Amino acid sequence: MMKFKLKLIFALLALVICEAHADNVVVIGHAGLNKLNANTIQRIFTGKIIEIEGKHVTAVNLKAGALRDRFLQHYLNQKDDKYTAYWTVRRFIGKGIPPKELSSAAEVIRFVQATPGAIGYVDENELKPDMNVISR
Repeated sequence: MMKFKLKLIFALLALVICEAHADNVVVIGHAGLNKLNANTIQRIFTGKIIEIEGKHVTAVNLKAGALRDRFLQHYLNQKDDKYTAYWTVRRFIGKGIPPKELSSAAEVIRFVQATPGAIGYVDENELKPDMNVISR
């Protein structure tokens, strides 16, 4: 019985550690972009900033899902439905269009690396050494 309890405790501990690590959303940018604070990232993804240091900034989102939810919660303090509604209103009143949505982290990485001024996000596990991390 004691062995079972120990195994259960270790399994729960491993689950908690994995969940804590899973929250690591990393914002990446094209090579020409410098580190950015959370407020600036929020303003980029809400269309309130379109240039940084004279360079046009292009944000990209992932399609709705767990990583996008973590990004929105961490950087915008919003849920996906509120974020989508925000962009629906902005588009309707002519105040911009939402960031392009890409299907996978690999697409985000390719787009950000190939597009000057691009900014996106990936899970920390997707990072490669040649990527420009602008916020953790």
